[in-house]
Parts: sequence; structure tokens; C-alpha cells
Amino acid sequence: MDSILSEVYSTVLPAAPYVLAAYIGIWLVLFIFVLALWRKSKRTSEDIEALKQALEDRKDSQR
Repeated sequence: MDSILSEVYSTVLPAAPYVLAAYIGIWLVLFIFVLALWRKSKRTSEDIEALKQALEDRKDSQR
């Protein structure tokens, strides 16, 4: 094996678990963030529908 490649591999391979852990961590944080946004969006949609219904009920009661 080439001495330069040997030096590169000896530098890179010990760090591989940390790089893998960093990628897993980033994907996990991203997944949790998207899940939180999705839940908040769902809750906001439900609130908007409730406000629309309340507005319709109010309009109907004023007639």
C-alpha cells in the first residue's frame, strides 16, 4: 500500500465512529425537529378550524 494512503487511513479510520455518531445525531435532531413542527402545524390547523366554527356560530346567532 502507498505510504500516503496508509497515513490517511490511519488518520481517518480511528475517527470513523465519531463521524458516524455525528451523522446519526444530526439526522435524529432533524427528525425530532420536523416531528415537532408537524405536531405544531396540526395543532394550529385545529385551532384555525375551531375559530372558523366559532365565527360561523356567532354569525348564525346574530341573525
